[in-house]
Amino acid sequence: MGWYEKQTEWGEGHNYLDPKIASPRLQLWFQEMVQFFPAMNGPFASDSDASEVTDHCIGKDVIYSAFAWSVAEKAHAKMRELAIKHNVGFFDVSAGEGELLFPETPP
Repeated sequence: MGWYEKQTEWGEGHNYLDPKIASPRLQLWFQEMVQFFPAMNGPFASDSDASEVTDHCIGKDVIYSAFAWSVAEKAHAKMRELAIKHNVGFFDVSAGEGELLFPETPP
């Protein structure tokens, strides 16, 4: 939780909208994720008003994605699937127990 709290202070000194700031693995994860859950803001912003449009806050070592409740279950499954595929961590902050998935090998 300490790592998560530090990340969500949003103190890296950039606007948290551009995926180029993220680590290479997170960039790959993001490129695929926005195909299913388009970005609300930033260089990949969608002009759609679909419920899948998502607020992605992008840091160097974290991408915090806030989904509409109507797509939460679908988003959880896709996030988890792509985290495994791209070997990045996954933390479901909205879950009661807060599911935590670590990458198989450190980045």
